[in-house]
Amino acid sequence: MLTSFAYATIYVTDPDRAKDFYTEKLGFTLLEDQEWEGNRWLTVAPPGEGKTTISLVSVAKSPVMTDEDVDALKKLVSRGVLGAGVFITDDCHADYQALRDKGVEFTQEPAKQPWGIQAMLKDDSGNWLTLVEPVSTEE
Repeated sequence: MLTSFAYATIYVTDPDRAKDFYTEKLGFTLLEDQEWEGNRWLTVAPPGEGKTTISLVSVAKSPVMTDEDVDALKKLVSRGVLGAGVFITDDCHADYQALRDKGVEFTQEPAKQPWGIQAMLKDDSGNWLTLVEPVSTEE
């Protein structure tokens, strides 16, 4: 029986830049950064998060990805076409301002939505990420 989902993958165009972005700008915890036989295993997690680990995977040729696939995926990531995930926050406005102050590019300012307050940002590769402060159910 399957018991959990261990890693979410975000494709990045430069693993060193991605490592700096996710740890220095977003404040994520670096869990692993290992190299072997030309490969790299780079994982991060939001601070205090014990369940979700994000694998920052460089877009590169592999047994399942041809050179043509690599070129196509790099273009999609760089153009900001791919959404990489949703991060929950307890204060979207404060996180928006703190991240902007660190130079993070936002494509949408915090705005009220039916599910809460939402803002959208781009990582260093072009992936878009969503910040959501969920609607309070304690009313």
